[in-house]
Formats: sequence, C-alpha cells, structure tokens
Amino acid sequence: MDSFARRVAVVSRPTSPPLGLTLTRSARAIERAFDEQLAAAGGSSPIWLVLISLKTGGSRNQRELARMVGIRGATLTHHLNAMEAAGLVTRRRHPDNRRIHVVEMTDAGSEMFLRLREVAVAFDRTLRAGLHPGDLEVFGQVLRQLYVNVTGGDADEREFFPVRGPDEPRPG
Repeated sequence: MDSFARRVAVVSRPTSPPLGLTLTRSARAIERAFDEQLAAAGGSSPIWLVLISLKTGGSRNQRELARMVGIRGATLTHHLNAMEAAGLVTRRRHPDNRRIHVVEMTDAGSEMFLRLREVAVAFDRTLRAGLHPGDLEVFGQVLRQLYVNVTGGDADEREFFPVRGPDEPRPG
C-alpha cells in the first residue's frame, strides 16, 4: 500500500462505531430482555402491543391495530387468532362494513394487560436506572430526530417516543 492509500485508509476509519450498529445492537438486547420478562408473566411483545393499543384507544379495526402495533396485517391476524383462542380478545364484523373486523379486549385480556403493565413499568424503571432526567429528555429528542431522519416523518409524531416515566404527566 502506498502512502496515499494509507492516509486515505486512516482518514476514512470511523472514530466511533456506526450509530446504526450501536442502536441496533442495543435495541435487540433490550427487546430480548423485555420479551423474557413478558414471557415470565405469560405474555409476549405482540400480546403487550395489541393490548396496550386496545387499552389506550378502545376497540379498533384490524388495519388500525396493525398500524399501531407496527406489523403487517397477516402477521397481526396470526397473533389475534392465538389471542382470541386464549380469550384475550374478540373479533366481530363491523355493522356497516362486513369486511372490517373490530377487535375488542375481553375481561381476561384486561387482566393480562394489568399483569403485563406491571412488567413494563418495572422494566422501564430498570432502563432508567442511573440516568439523569435531563439526559433522558435529550435521548428522547435524539430518538425523535433519528426517526425523522430515516422516515421523513413529522417531528409531531413524538408521542411514539415518550421519554417521561409512567408516573410523570404528559406535556401540555
């Protein structure tokens, strides 16, 4: 290698690991740990995401639910079939449009939601341990900007990235 090639190689080396790699590795480790905690309580990430979407927004049609959960319709159908068989949700045809299925949480689903919420709150506390509230606010802003950078989405979508604790009030 000539001296020019060596200088280019040295200049082009990153000074830190690529942000996407660090973010992906961290997200996967956190997701695995959260999944393990949910499984210990009898749940899973898909169950938690469906139940929290129904709890916060009431009954929804499958298309809305798939969008909120962030999965494809066919994948959601698979999860809903299992959740319906377990008695956590019910599906019924929309009275005005029979092609639309409306999903609702059952009493058993509400009980599961409460169990999984306890897990989620405890896991959130674990994640926040040792972090300063100001750092969490900056972290949330960075996550929102990364989201905007890769999706071209609107920064008003910040509700997808709550950085406050479960007991903190929502900003006005």
